[in-house]
Amino acid sequence: MAFTRWNSSGKIMVEFKFQSKLECIASGMNYFAIPVPKKITTALGTTGPVAVAAQVNKSEVFKASLYPIGGGKHYLRVKNKICSSIKINEGDRVTVKFTIRDRKSEITIPEDLKTSLKEAGLEKEFKSIPIGKKSYLLRTIEE
Repeated sequence: MAFTRWNSSGKIMVEFKFQSKLECIASGMNYFAIPVPKKITTALGTTGPVAVAAQVNKSEVFKASLYPIGGGKHYLRVKNKICSSIKINEGDRVTVKFTIRDRKSEITIPEDLKTSLKEAGLEKEFKSIPIGKKSYLLRTIEE
């Protein structure tokens, strides 16, 4: 199900909401994901990755990507930190809300990283990284 609302800067945002079960995606490891219903994947209009701001049950809102698994299906990866904070486990039914993020407007490289890349002569290589991977790297560094 999708809802349209306005954000604080007056931009229309579509919020998607659905229920699904938390799945373990790596046997023997605590890697979890939630399958996205086919009707939502269809509404997104893409079989590629989708940058989102998501919330599971009453968790904090977190940045993530819906990642494609083939056959026009997506999953939402949920970090252990989120699972622990709201006490959810494999097989639990959860409610997910998400909005699509505009990756291009969110990529901000911290000044100290810019300086380090410049000093190491790696600015060009960093700029050549696809925006999704760059966003992931920046989130990892930030954490």
